[in-house]
Amino acid sequence: MTQFRFRLEPLLKLRLADRDHRREELANAYRADQVLQQRQESVHEEIVDTQRQSKECSAPGTIHVDRLLSTHRYELILHAELQQIHRQRQVIATEIERRRGALVEADRELRILEKLREKHSVDFAYREHKADIRLLDEMALRCRKADSEIDLR
Repeated sequence: MTQFRFRLEPLLKLRLADRDHRREELANAYRADQVLQQRQESVHEEIVDTQRQSKECSAPGTIHVDRLLSTHRYELILHAELQQIHRQRQVIATEIERRRGALVEADRELRILEKLREKHSVDFAYREHKADIRLLDEMALRCRKADSEIDLR
């Protein structure tokens, strides 16, 4: 009995490697977004802390103008950084969608080849089964013929 060999096995392996590569790219994009999200949360916490310091500096009593100005400047810098992070996250969100679409397409192409391999495997098994039945029928016919020749003698 012969073994089933899928003629497009090399292409199937390429599609599988491509799908895995697309998954890795998508995971990298998600990790980049997660890093930016953590930085965004950190900057937001710094802004809240800076605003608290600014309120303390402007409390009734002695006002430290230099300290108040520096905390206000730092808060402006943090807001600018927050906006930059927001823009970067938008770019990454677009890239995530693009990579997700590429992964879906790669997965679809892989499933098509896997279904084709399965169909060919079933067809091969059916042909092998038919050949085995034909061989058994032929052997049974030969046995009957041999038995009838022995009976004639």
